Amino acid sequence: MKELEILLENYWINKDDNKELYYKVKDSIPSFKSFLAEKLGYQVIVNPNVIKLEKIPGKAEGWMGIKAFENKMEYAFLCILLMFLEDKGREEQFVLSEVTEFIEGNYFGEEKVDWTLFRHRKSVIKVLRFAAELMMIRLDDGNEQGFANSIETEVLYESTGLSRYFVRSFTTNILEYTSFKDFEAEKWGEADTDRGVIRRQRVYRRIIMSPIVYNLGAEDADYDYIKKQRGMIENDLELFLDFDFHVHRNGAMVVVNRERNLKDTFPGTRAISDIVLLFNTLILEKMKEKTLEIKANDTIILSRAHFETLVEELKLRFAFGWSKEYREEKSLKALSEDIISYMSEFNMLRMVKLDKEIEILPLVGKNIGVYPENFVEVALEKEIAN
Repeated sequence: MKELEILLENYWINKDDNKELYYKVKDSIPSFKSFLAEKLGYQVIVNPNVIKLEKIPGKAEGWMGIKAFENKMEYAFLCILLMFLEDKGREEQFVLSEVTEFIEGNYFGEEKVDWTLFRHRKSVIKVLRFAAELMMIRLDDGNEQGFANSIETEVLYESTGLSRYFVRSFTTNILEYTSFKDFEAEKWGEADTDRGVIRRQRVYRRIIMSPIVYNLGAEDADYDYIKKQRGMIENDLELFLDFDFHVHRNGAMVVVNRERNLKDTFPGTRAISDIVLLFNTLILEKMKEKTLEIKANDTIILSRAHFETLVEELKLRFAFGWSKEYREEKSLKALSEDIISYMSEFNMLRMVKLDKEIEILPLVGKNIGVYPENFVEVALEKEIAN
């Protein structure tokens, strides 16, 4: 069901941006509304301006968040920008200096906002660009990049009115929350979360939203549900999303047909995605050679030094097919960090023991890549020609 897939892929469907898609999705909602409500516990917000599926994760994971943001200050700036936009009507204009003054007056972090600092100016530019990408604001005149060079730069924006739909409604006062776990428990309160509808909706959310749901052992209530209800889950995913569902001893995941061009899936279109496919192949080779020790839970523990040794071997053997950035420009350390970051996002590895060791996770064995048979010859011919 393409329309449900569109809702899952996008933060929202903006009527001003694509009126035809807006009405197409709106008309299709009755056909999958019960699936969203019963199996995922999701609501669809529909109003004259936007359609939004409130996608709440079943479990908070490290890769979640706004990819462009690098620190807490940028998230705080976004929250304050949303406060600022609350008082702005649709198509109401404002200038950059109004935003920076409002942020400076309302920010209560450990570090005071100082617009003479380049990193603070850079952070607010990131936030404004994120808001513009989601169409919460529209740039009317000027370029915010100039603010990175001079605090005197002025830019004219207008509010689209969408910002008031960005944050979902909460049933309790979130100012009293002290941990992300409070957000996870917000809907269910003191109820038993390992039984009934709570477990069902959490499991479906994890399956839909996460690259993989790992089996954590005999006491894992979520994986127990997956094993017992596998048939029903398979039917739902095939009927409503045309997705395959693979269940293994150590993990369960959605598998999408390679012809489907979905966002944020693995493998993807980025160069680092191809490199990770080759790295996964190298890991499997080492496993077959028994040079890597596999734990009882099908994981592998490596020191960072050992990990970088494998990355070095990877580069020596396969770099001829990489982009110039990774083949020539990136250092071995930078390449290793990119691989770690990308694999972490897809739950293929995680850092352990205060980031001194790396745990390779079972999903690595599910996704591997090799060059075509004649690729080496073609690559060498191009290199000689250049």
